[in-house]
Amino acid sequence: MGTASLDVLKKLMDEKNLKKIIEPDNIYLNQFISEFIELLKPANIIVCDDSIEDAEMIRKLSIERGEETRLALENTTYHFDAYNDQARDPKHTFFLTDKPIDPNVESMDRTEGLKDIKEIMNGLMKNNTMIIRFFCLGPIDSEFSISAVQITDSAYVSHSEYLLYRSGYKQFKKLKDKSKYFRFVHSQGEVDDNKVSKNLDKRRIYIDLTDKIVYSANTQYGGNTLGLKKLAMRLAINVCDKEGWLTEHMFLMGVLGPDNRKTYFTGAFPSACGKTSTSMVTGEKIVGDDIVYLKNIEGKAYSVNVERGMFGIIDGVNEKDDPVIWKVLHSPNEMIFSNILVGEDNMPYWTDSGITIPDKGKNFSGVWTKGKTDAAGKAIPASHKNARFTLKLKYLSNLDENLDNPSGVEVGGFIYGGRDSDTTVPVEEAFDWTHGIVTKGAGIESETTAAALGQVGVRKFNPMSNIEFVSIPLGKYILNNIDFGLKLKKIPKIFSVNYFIRNAKGEFMSDKVDKSVWLKWMELRVYNEVDTIKTPTGLIPEYKDLKILFKKVLNKDYSEQMYIDAFSFRAEKWIEKIDRLVKQFKDTVPDTPAIVFKQFEAQRDRINELMSKKGAIVSPYDLSCKCCCC
Repeated sequence: MGTASLDVLKKLMDEKNLKKIIEPDNIYLNQFISEFIELLKPANIIVCDDSIEDAEMIRKLSIERGEETRLALENTTYHFDAYNDQARDPKHTFFLTDKPIDPNVESMDRTEGLKDIKEIMNGLMKNNTMIIRFFCLGPIDSEFSISAVQITDSAYVSHSEYLLYRSGYKQFKKLKDKSKYFRFVHSQGEVDDNKVSKNLDKRRIYIDLTDKIVYSANTQYGGNTLGLKKLAMRLAINVCDKEGWLTEHMFLMGVLGPDNRKTYFTGAFPSACGKTSTSMVTGEKIVGDDIVYLKNIEGKAYSVNVERGMFGIIDGVNEKDDPVIWKVLHSPNEMIFSNILVGEDNMPYWTDSGITIPDKGKNFSGVWTKGKTDAAGKAIPASHKNARFTLKLKYLSNLDENLDNPSGVEVGGFIYGGRDSDTTVPVEEAFDWTHGIVTKGAGIESETTAAALGQVGVRKFNPMSNIEFVSIPLGKYILNNIDFGLKLKKIPKIFSVNYFIRNAKGEFMSDKVDKSVWLKWMELRVYNEVDTIKTPTGLIPEYKDLKILFKKVLNKDYSEQMYIDAFSFRAEKWIEKIDRLVKQFKDTVPDTPAIVFKQFEAQRDRINELMSKKGAIVSPYDLSCKCCCC
């Protein structure tokens, strides 16, 4: 260790904490820690290893500071973020780069950004304790493992990350390349009497791709502060671009097939499109609900869940639709609730839970009563739409046994979903890998809802449901996805799903539970055990198979008319969709690979050919595309 670094560390660390920093014998770690001690100027320092004692110390510290408060339910606590600090802050989230990456990637000059964040962070911990913690992204002792070090002055943030990520001190000590780890620096900044971040005008989230450091200041909300989540995903996408693997915004689950066969699927869905509910379907197995790493191992696609916990939206979680999560949330497990309503009984309440919300309680706005409004006269809900729960996946009764398998699991299928009221069918298989990545992955659109933006039906362009987090040119990112699959010896199938198709009356043509059937059909298709009908856009189920599956899986009758209504091909709407996507790529993705336009144009030709023969809306019984392109 350099003398200068050692002197800085000795000033504020006792012998026990200093030993934890010295033991890994990592000069890059020492320099990193000492640099930010000098910048942030903490009052004292805590270093955590993988011990139960250190984990308990952080839990207690969060309670003592008032960052978390105990609930009546054993082992559970709640946390409130500041009134306007309850969601990701895209306006102040930037990649720090020497030159712009892409029109779709929000970046700023690296020199300017580092100057700004270091001015803001100068002395920001002067009245607080710095907590240093080690984590491992992906399973321990795995080809997928990425070590990470988090600096924070928030015990709540540190406690949350303990629930969400694998402790990684021992893993860090094994690093072969001692410079190869992710770094996260966070300070909640000055807090008010409610122990929430005060100076939101100085909120910043900067991602330095050169040094693999994420900076986060003057915020407590998890999406801005839990560095190992979407912020680490941004770093990982940049790394795997150079190394030939994938980091994706996907769930990972096991679907059970005949004779107890289990097939693993990944799935990417934009917000409010059914991602978590799909990963948690009753009767199947969950590995993770949010982020995966994917690697080519001996010619097969293997994947792991980057996390070990769940930071889930609680709004709308109810006993009927979410029985597994519901049971966990009402059991004495170690959990943190954020931005919910706390009733006078000291229990958590949230919107659309199926339980009557009390007329009085406390929430992120302080003392809350029914009908309370903010300074602008806007009604304050009992719980925030983005209220969350944080817990370990091990509490789930449907957890797959391979969560921590260092080898990962072999992936049989990729699923891409969106919110689409008038075009795509409930489930469809791509013709091949490239067709799937382009038309079903890169072609994801999601309609906005009135609840979210006050305007219904605006289609948001969101390739792979990852556009907000991509840290390389978007065209290169799409090409990486194509190349990944084409280099495999055993290529997974690609599917699209859409749970939101409506009829002429505006009614949904499938129930929430029907996704169980679509999953079972996709599992059978991985092994080509059911036949399909060819359409210009992919392969759809035959009625006879869905009729059997609906009865077997849901004990539900699925009529022929329901099938015809949901799976008819809407040619005019598809042409409109392709026109939108081609324009979007031409206007906003300057490095779009030629294969993207080629795939969409071929699809347009097939649709036009069908429409010229059979009209704008074609029953599945009148389909079976004979085009040579299929």
